[in-house]
Amino acid sequence: MRRTRRTALTGSAALLGATLLVTGCKDVDLPEGAPTGPAGPAAPGGDDGRAVSPLDNPDGTKPGLAAITSDADKAKARALIKKVATKGRGPKTGYDRDEFGYAWMDNAPGDVPYAHNGCDSRNDLLKRDGEKIRYRGGSDCVIVSLTLRDPYTGKTIVWTKSNATEIQIDHVMPLSYDWQMGAAHWAKGKRQDIANDPLNLIPVDGPTNGAKSDSGPASWLPPNKAVRCSYAVRVAQVSAKYDLPVTKADKETMLDQCGG
Repeated sequence: MRRTRRTALTGSAALLGATLLVTGCKDVDLPEGAPTGPAGPAAPGGDDGRAVSPLDNPDGTKPGLAAITSDADKAKARALIKKVATKGRGPKTGYDRDEFGYAWMDNAPGDVPYAHNGCDSRNDLLKRDGEKIRYRGGSDCVIVSLTLRDPYTGKTIVWTKSNATEIQIDHVMPLSYDWQMGAAHWAKGKRQDIANDPLNLIPVDGPTNGAKSDSGPASWLPPNKAVRCSYAVRVAQVSAKYDLPVTKADKETMLDQCGG
């Protein structure tokens, strides 16, 4: 009799957990710093089979950040990185996030993929990289849940909008870094472009993005070592597109990730 009762209770708990999982998603935006939810098991290398090498994704419109593994591709990566100009990091004086437009605008004025499509940059990037996507009722833009293979950690994140900050959109070249390396002297439209360009944006684990802050590659690299060369290539691609230098230490670190 006791065994029957314990089995029934276990079955009821499982049913209750399933019910909560289905009904727990609410279309709510949380403020920055809100608590995050649990992540799933790690995906080896952070590669879900959809992720594309940055060498095959020059405009940033394809998903993920697949590892660069072959000697030939690493040679291509080094050749690209070697073209990046260097300079010292300037002062942060005058920097403000608003200097790059509001987050996440859909009306960046330059030749930026996804701009003026009726959907903000954050949701565009979630759609690009996410799987098992669900939208708010009546919308083909606002995403309320998805699964993300985070390239920076290799974790699989099961995300809902009620835990919004669990996934953050990383600026590969951070905006304050851009400011210090020359963007302070750009027209505001160019700053709006780099802030919303999918080439410079990757959805990732929120706490990991917070740990990166405004660091360059010499100070921070993705914990997932498999994608560090790919990350360095993406930095180089953004640098080339926007004629934006990096520090000498950052460039040396970038080359090191792809075999020196």
